[in-house]
Order: sequence, then C-alpha cells, then structure tokens
Amino acid sequence: MKLEKIVAVRNTKTIYRDGDKIVKLFDEHYSKADILNEALNQARVEETGLNIPKLLEVTKIEGKWAIVIEYIPGKTLEQLMKEHPEKTDEYLNLFVDLQMEVHSKKAPLLNKLKDKMNRKISETDLSATTRYELHTRLDSLPKHTKVCHGDFNPSNIIISSEDGTPYIIDWSHATQGNASADVARTYLLFWLNGQIDLAEKYLNLFCEKSDTAKQYVQKWIPIVAASQMVKGKKEEREFLMHWVDVVDYE
Repeated sequence: MKLEKIVAVRNTKTIYRDGDKIVKLFDEHYSKADILNEALNQARVEETGLNIPKLLEVTKIEGKWAIVIEYIPGKTLEQLMKEHPEKTDEYLNLFVDLQMEVHSKKAPLLNKLKDKMNRKISETDLSATTRYELHTRLDSLPKHTKVCHGDFNPSNIIISSEDGTPYIIDWSHATQGNASADVARTYLLFWLNGQIDLAEKYLNLFCEKSDTAKQYVQKWIPIVAASQMVKGKKEEREFLMHWVDVVDYE
C-alpha cells in the first residue's frame, strides 16, 4: 500500500488515498474494539443496500490498525453547498431525502441507540439529578429499530463526480433506534458549526417531509447534547449545557 496522499487528519487517525482505495489508519492507542466495531457497522449497513463505499479489508500497517474502503471520486455535499450557495434549498432537500432513506432501513445486528445513549449519559460529569432526569426521559421515549447514522452531516455525503450518485460515508457511530434521535443530532451539529439558520431550515424540512412533530425531535435534544459532552470539547461545553438545561422535564 502506498500511503502518500493524505485526505484528512483527525486527532486519532489519518485518512489516505491509495488509488481506488481509502485507508483509515488509526493511532496505536486507539481501541481495537472500536475499530472492529466500525468495520462491522460498515459491513452491516452495506447489507441494507444503501449507497455506501464498500468495505474492502481490515488490516495492520506498521503495527497500526487500518480500515480499507472503496474510494468514491467526487465532492462532499458540504463543499457543494459552499461553492453553490444559490442551490442550498436543492441540496438540503437531497440531504433530508438521504437521511429518510437511511431511516427506512433495518440492520438488526447493529448496537442499540438507547443502550449507547444511556452509557453516554452515565459517562458525563453532569449532576446525579440531571443524569437521572435524562435517563428517565430516554426511557420514556419510544423504542424503534431504524438504522441511524449518528453523525449525519453534509461532510459525510459524497456526490460522485462520475454519475452524480450520492454516497454516505463514516458509519462509525451507526446504531439502530429512534430516527428522531438521529435528526436531533444533525440539528445539533449544524448549531455547533454556527449554521443556526440552516439548522432551523433543516429541522422544519425534515419534520414536514417525514410528517414528524417538531416537539418530538426536540425531546431528544437534551439527550443528544449530553452524549456529545462526553467528547470533552471545552469550546462546546457551555453551549451543550444550555441544551441540557433548557428543557422543562416532564
């Protein structure tokens, strides 16, 4: 493998292009279980028939674990939105349609979203009272088994330069559960990115297209905000605390 062309650098991994392959190379301290779970997520979602890059292999390169997937030539939806602001509505429509397509699928072997959220709430440094309220709220929300991406944002969609087909990438956070949790997370990601108008536009469009009450999605926001806090990003903490505290719990 020729790991020469760097595509992206993250805190714990470096992503390379090698011809018609993408190689995601993890740091030596990265959890082996998490790497294998990501590969397993990719394989399980692939079986749903969604347009995603194919998983090619899981291997070790110079002592570090790597996931190798198919390379899709093209631009991300995020890039296209920046290059063609006049097409924002058109791209947002496509974005929502793709997310609804994800939610239309089932993958019974994926981890359960509620289990993951319960674990994340327990890992926060929120007060015992707030954690209890969040656990109680989570428990009261309906249990579904829809495929949820977990990090659905325009940078994780590639529009193929060959035929315009959209591909959804990065399935490391995929679970099965309630689609509204996935929507609440996307809404929060737009906010964290400073795209507040786009966040509101997105939420209104999703609720309209899927016939979902906005209040129903909003019930998930404190839970999703708490799970995001576990990442420990200081610059996000005050903002996320606002979301966790802002809701009147039933």
